[in-house]
Formats: sequence, structure tokens, C-alpha cells
Amino acid sequence: MTSGSTAGDDALQALYASHYGWLVGWLRRRVDYPGDAADFAQDTFLRLMTRSRALDAGSEPRALLTHIAKALLVDHWRHRAIEKAYLEALAAQPEPLMPSPEEITLVREALLRIDSMLRGMPEKTRLVFLMARIDELKYAEIGERLGMAEITVKRHMRRAWISCLELA
Repeated sequence: MTSGSTAGDDALQALYASHYGWLVGWLRRRVDYPGDAADFAQDTFLRLMTRSRALDAGSEPRALLTHIAKALLVDHWRHRAIEKAYLEALAAQPEPLMPSPEEITLVREALLRIDSMLRGMPEKTRLVFLMARIDELKYAEIGERLGMAEITVKRHMRRAWISCLELA
């Protein structure tokens, strides 16, 4: 241990040493490829390490680790579902319209960024944004459907556009 280590570092190292093997075993039963389990375990501890609040696994460290690992798995599966849907849509295209592998990669990355941005929005903001952009409803119609004032709809749209600009 270096002289610069903190109690949080020591707690994380102890948690890692005590539970890493268990977490890899737990993850192996939930992923398609056993090698992915080690990657997800590392990502779990990385997520734990980068948390804004101090490490406190409490009396149930495995519950905390499984909670974080499950969230990572859900994100992984969601991204795979988006990728699969995109690749299926591509496969349905006539041969001359097929994009290049580089274009496919760029679109896939953009879709994942958009998905992440939408999930990062508060629920009402996301709903207002999708109703305006996908359903092409006017702000007054959105307000009627959601039972909110038009000015509130505009505020949600402003927040949504700020999220979009941050993504760009």
C-alpha cells in the first residue's frame, strides 16, 4: 500500500480481494461467453470506484456488487438489442443500398449515443421530446395529453434540446 492511499482505496481493495472471484462466477452464469464475465466484473469494480459518494458496501457487499453488475448487463443487452434491430433492418435492404462497414459502425455508434441520451433524460422530458419529434405533435397537443401547461412542455423541450446539443 502506498502512503497516499485512503480508507476508501483500502475498502475497495479489500472488497475486490474478497468478492472478485465470486462476482466472476455469478456473472459467468448470466453471459453468453465465459470470458465476458471477467470484463463485466472489472467494469463493476470500476463503476464502484468512480462513484461520487464514498464506498460503503455495508453488511451486504454482494448485494451492492450484483446491483451494479445487473445494471451493466441490462445496458449491454439493451445495446445488443439496438444493434440487432439495426442489423436486421440493414439485411432487409436491397444489395445496392447496403451501407459500407464504416457507415454501419458510425450509425451503430450514433444509435447507442442517442439511446444513452434518451435514458439520461427525466421521464417527462423524454416523453415530451418523443411526442414532439416522433409523433410530430404540437406543444399544445402534448400539453393536453399529458395534462400540463404549454409553457411546461416548452421547458421540457428546452431541456431535451440541451441534452441533444451536449451529445453533439
